[in-house]
Amino acid sequence: MRRREFITFIGSVAATWPPAARAQQGERVRRIGALMSRAADDPEGQAGLAAFKQGLEQFGWSDGRNVRVDTRWGEDDAERDREYAAELVELGPDVILAIGSLSVTSLERVTQSLPIVFAAVGDPVAAGFVETLARPGGNTTGFMLFEYSLSGKWVELLKQIAPTVTRITVLRRANVPSGSAEFAAIQAIAQPLGVELSPVSIRDTADVERAAKSLSHSANNGLIVTPSASSWAHRNLIIALAAQYKLPAVYAYRVNAAAGGLISYGPDPIDQYRRAAGYVHRILNGEKPADLPVQAPTKYELTVNLKTAKALGLTIPQPLLAAADQVIE
Repeated sequence: MRRREFITFIGSVAATWPPAARAQQGERVRRIGALMSRAADDPEGQAGLAAFKQGLEQFGWSDGRNVRVDTRWGEDDAERDREYAAELVELGPDVILAIGSLSVTSLERVTQSLPIVFAAVGDPVAAGFVETLARPGGNTTGFMLFEYSLSGKWVELLKQIAPTVTRITVLRRANVPSGSAEFAAIQAIAQPLGVELSPVSIRDTADVERAAKSLSHSANNGLIVTPSASSWAHRNLIIALAAQYKLPAVYAYRVNAAAGGLISYGPDPIDQYRRAAGYVHRILNGEKPADLPVQAPTKYELTVNLKTAKALGLTIPQPLLAAADQVIE
């Protein structure tokens, strides 16, 4: 075979190779690890991962072409999370996406050098993930769950939608670093409104059931469900018990209101995945996590479930309906 014919033949064969194979011939395929705190069949987790990959594509990174995303699902299980963290680090990625505080903690136990970009983390300073929000200082940076001053908004919303509420039980995880700051912000709003607060730490199904049942013994009770791994894992049970015991409840995420919760106010979690893609892009291009400031959410959503309000005998004030980003009927 002549040289020119051989080159033409090789070119025609290469054109039939899969995109990833062609990319490897012309450019280096970068590697990204993704440690997800949720289960693999969790719709929100899948939507977040898809948003992350879409965000990467906007910067020219395509999974299977010039980047490979290795994903592990921790299922809110500490032992499983630690196992997958070690597995991802062993793969030698250029950067790792970590969703939730548990994932970051697991990763930092096995690496202090690989760049980590987190999302959905409560208080990264209190947790020891970064030195300061402005100057993270180590191998980790990302996007925090929300600003705690906004936690008081949950009390205001509950009083607007159920004015007779005088006692609010706050479901939380007391051992989470962000818990104290979050509860302090709630207290700051509750006291002037004459609302008594009762914090309850939840770890398992029994804790949730006891808390809900205790609220059924007296009138004018309300419920605030703060964001945590436990409240997420037991979200369907919490919503069902709130309905059973006729408890007006406010949640941090739209998905809770969509599943039957009364009202939710909090950050758009999917937006954090998209923004995380931007930081991953910058790190792949040579920037250091230590120089990328931790950012707070920029999008907050208010969702009202009118069907649940009707079942509880509540009338939603018109100004609140007008302000809602989504009304479920």
